[in-house]
Amino acid sequence: MSDLSLGNAKLVLATHNAHKVGELRTILAQAIPGFEADWLIGAADLHLTEPIEDGVTFAANSLLKARAVAEQTGLPAIADDSGICVEVLGGAPGIFSARWCGHHGDDNANLDLLLAQLADIAPEHRQASFVAAAALVLPSGEEFVELGEVKGSLLFERTGEGGFGYDPIFAPEGDYRSMAQLPPEEKNQISHRGRAFRALAPKIAELL
Repeated sequence: MSDLSLGNAKLVLATHNAHKVGELRTILAQAIPGFEADWLIGAADLHLTEPIEDGVTFAANSLLKARAVAEQTGLPAIADDSGICVEVLGGAPGIFSARWCGHHGDDNANLDLLLAQLADIAPEHRQASFVAAAALVLPSGEEFVELGEVKGSLLFERTGEGGFGYDPIFAPEGDYRSMAQLPPEEKNQISHRGRAFRALAPKIAELL
């Protein structure tokens, strides 16, 4: 841990996705009074290696990522594993959402493939859910996991410039807008990740 540039960090998010770091700083600032952005740092900022995500549930993958970061840094670590679950596909892509196209992290290819697979599916059969598992792992070995979900349906084309991942093709239940069209504050209030981390926030607050 001595060669890691932790700065003021009190908590490490096990992700190499800068969008997630920014989004989670906002979520925790809303959920925890006095929370400061530089208390949370991403694994990419520390050049940590990413573990192989070989769990078969969102919870298992979030825990293995948080465990790896806690072990490497000696700090409390949080992680999430999330994805989109499409009813007509039997819950897929699910845990394979980030690599649905065959390789990890190509949002455009993932979106193109899913849209192509559902091209002939009528609006009434395009139900889907965003699901997230948020994990907190302490250096002592204590572990906590919370789940969050938002139901909705898939659009026929990308809409909106915000968000990331599958946000441009997912409209939350009762709304005609995609998640990528929602202002960040509104998205964080209803998102699967926001719900999971708000449930975990009391445990995180105890550490800060």
